[in-house]
Amino acid sequence: MTPTAPEILTRHGKAVDKYLQGALARLDGAPSRLIEAIDYSVMAGGKRLRPALVLECESAVGGRQFAEKQNPSTARRPFPTPSALAAAGAIELIHTFSLVHDDLPAMDNDDLRRGRPTNHVVFGEATAILAGDAMTTLAFELIANAAHPATAPKLVAELARAAGPCGMIGGQILDMAGESQALSLDQLKNVHRMKTGALIVASCRMGCICAEANPDSPRSAGDDSSALTPRPSPLSSVTAYAQHLGLAFQIIDDVLDETATAQQMGKATRKDAARGKNTYTSLLGLAGAQREATNQLQLALAALVDFGPEAEGLRTLARFVVERHS
Repeated sequence: MTPTAPEILTRHGKAVDKYLQGALARLDGAPSRLIEAIDYSVMAGGKRLRPALVLECESAVGGRQFAEKQNPSTARRPFPTPSALAAAGAIELIHTFSLVHDDLPAMDNDDLRRGRPTNHVVFGEATAILAGDAMTTLAFELIANAAHPATAPKLVAELARAAGPCGMIGGQILDMAGESQALSLDQLKNVHRMKTGALIVASCRMGCICAEANPDSPRSAGDDSSALTPRPSPLSSVTAYAQHLGLAFQIIDDVLDETATAQQMGKATRKDAARGKNTYTSLLGLAGAQREATNQLQLALAALVDFGPEAEGLRTLARFVVERHS
């Protein structure tokens, strides 16, 4: 029986929480106030979607590689590997750092996150800024120290690009610049491919990298169509899946900002319109936004067409993203 999305998220969340708690406990010599501030936000809960995608992608790609070998004597590697756990912990640290900084008065000026006061409300703005900075550096330290030597440089490059000026941080700049301006749908999608989608794409690609997926994967021997229609590589397939999933996630976030309560979301709602932010609901209406989210879901699922049951967890998570209520 296929696990439900909450079961998948809980299982991976527990593994990543344990990993991150161990990482924080090893920070000998760091100021206790700083560790307390990091722990406050990192261990505040949340869906743990991004680290779950890392671990599910490693398992899906590794499982597919195993199935394609069709060699009973080949032992399947257990998942998650140390590389994937490091990548999952790192992506959650980067995501949490972005939330801490986004909540600051200079940015979104929010005082509620994950159902409790934001970091800067509890620890002050300066400590919140430094805690976010420390999460960023710790993320790359985890990969450098724990990932396989052949894999670590690829994971570092993937995460750095997704979090940096061409990814999440660049998207945040575009989002702020677009306030009180009318963006087209294509422009809005570009903002969210960077601001929200980049880390989701990186999560999936990092899981694929941890499974040591080859960049190109020809069809199996005996397939007469291989010369004409080469099958997409696992890396390109999960990338396409994640790109559509990232857009679906943001569209539903916009829908929930208008339809859910602050208690359901664990943060303030209905603030985007007051700040003049461009949203999918303002451009498409509620019904139109929901249709577009469903369309992105179908495209995400279609990208996994070459995967078998080993990718059922990814399909389940994609449906959860669109059907969620918080």
